[in-house]
Amino acid sequence: MPERDATDEQLLLSGEAEDFGVFYDRHVDPLLGWFARRTRNPDVAADLTAETFAGALAARPRFRPRSEPAVAWLHGIAQHKLADYYRRGGSEDRMCRKLGMARPPLDDEDRAMIEMLAREAALSLVETLPADQRDAVYAHVLEDEGYDEIAASSQTSAATIRQRVSRGLAALRRREEARR
Repeated sequence: MPERDATDEQLLLSGEAEDFGVFYDRHVDPLLGWFARRTRNPDVAADLTAETFAGALAARPRFRPRSEPAVAWLHGIAQHKLADYYRRGGSEDRMCRKLGMARPPLDDEDRAMIEMLAREAALSLVETLPADQRDAVYAHVLEDEGYDEIAASSQTSAATIRQRVSRGLAALRRREEARR
């Protein structure tokens, strides 16, 4: 019986399949959202998430605890899978088409869940911005409001709103780049 309160490191070191299942359950949704934000494609995000956990399962015997948490190890694998995906480009898709093979399609419920995870992750990042930038980014990017519309409702100029959006997005990009 897996220990639900065990650390990620303990779960990975145990060697038990059930413990890896607990590790998977803890991290599958955030990882799926991470891939969905980067690829903007729910099908690819699902594939890369599956590839990452398959890679983690295969590499599990070599896992050694370090100063960073075990989830950093998982994200290292995920970053390699994402880099491989970008390096492969469309060649894999072209090969599948030539062979008459197709990916099993996601159903609408799975696609909606992946998109929801990506949106929740984006919202949590936006929440870290200063209030004026957060409100401007939320309204313009997530709610698709125009600069003039936002400016009128916040009683400021469209130029100010543009600047807030620009600064907020730049801050989010810097945070993402620092995490990579």
